[in-house]
Amino acid sequence: MGFSGVRLARLREVLSRYVDSGTMPGLVAAVSRRGETRIEALGAREFGGEPMRRDAIFRIASMTKPITAAAVLILVEECELRLDDPVDQLLPELADRRVLTRLDGPLTETVPANRPITPRDLLTFRFGLGYVPGEPPIFQALAEAGLAPGPGNSELSVAEWMRRLGELPLAHQPGERWLYSTGSDVLGVLVERASGRPFAEFLRERIFEPLGMRDTGFHVPADQAHRLAASYESDASGAPVPRDDPRDAQPGFPAGGSGLVSTVDDYLAFYRMLLNGGRNGAHRILSRASVELMRTDQLTEQQKLTAQPLLDADVGWAFGHAVITRRTGLSTPGTQTWSGGLGTTAFADPAEDLVGVLLTQRAMDESGYPNCFKDFTTTAYQALGD
Repeated sequence: MGFSGVRLARLREVLSRYVDSGTMPGLVAAVSRRGETRIEALGAREFGGEPMRRDAIFRIASMTKPITAAAVLILVEECELRLDDPVDQLLPELADRRVLTRLDGPLTETVPANRPITPRDLLTFRFGLGYVPGEPPIFQALAEAGLAPGPGNSELSVAEWMRRLGELPLAHQPGERWLYSTGSDVLGVLVERASGRPFAEFLRERIFEPLGMRDTGFHVPADQAHRLAASYESDASGAPVPRDDPRDAQPGFPAGGSGLVSTVDDYLAFYRMLLNGGRNGAHRILSRASVELMRTDQLTEQQKLTAQPLLDADVGWAFGHAVITRRTGLSTPGTQTWSGGLGTTAFADPAEDLVGVLLTQRAMDESGYPNCFKDFTTTAYQALGD
């Protein structure tokens, strides 16, 4: 048995509260186990708009990261990249790095990097740049250059994005500390240069088409814009207000950390591939060994401490997403999971053969992960049928 039918009904009941209360206009949720899949489409694509449908397209933001990591490992398996080789030849902008002597100091006070940056550093967010809590001068410089995590760099070309990044010093020595997000954006450029074709094209040919992910990409075609769910953020009072986000823009920079749009069925296919050891029917995307590497914690205990609050005490970081390391909740150790800042989350639990995908339109704010995410995970696990 995959799920208990009676308990599975609780998933719809609990998630409906968030729509009925006006917290968000709608959502789409999916749980899949042992060949059984349940999908719920609730509410509307926007407040007062058309009913939400299963095929609605959402901005998945940071849920782009696991897909980018999978693309890198495809090239590692083909020996076009090696995890611990310097990236200098393919990313000369990152060669001969300088590193800040102190995080709160001026950007001119630097020392040479101890060693070159590697693909492993980028995959594990330990290459030296990214989101820095407290927004010291180096993070402010990232933001001013249009390189900070999240939307804002879509108008830059790949060459210009890398040029700007290469002009900044590193905040920490390569391999020293976990800093969120920027590594995934760099990985998209690495894939493009290692494969010799645009990152978006590589993803389409090597991941999206074999998995049947027809609606996943870096922009929404004009003739499909009506399927894109509106995106909302909180105003000063906490009420949802529309975000200013063009629906059919073609980005100049395909952000490997946050740029994709997708549907619940598409993302379910990707995570189901991971639980199937890298296979989807007749198509093998990755080897089983690479998939297991993708869900193996790569951080030291000290690095996990400095990664809080983005990573909890019992959560590590693998390649492209977090991994549960100790069971303090319902999720099994080894579960891969990550969320998108615009209101999406997903997890894949190999021990339970369980995948969950939740796509909402309400961006996260300073309060952290919304209760909706937590309730979705709880209702998925309480519905297990054995």
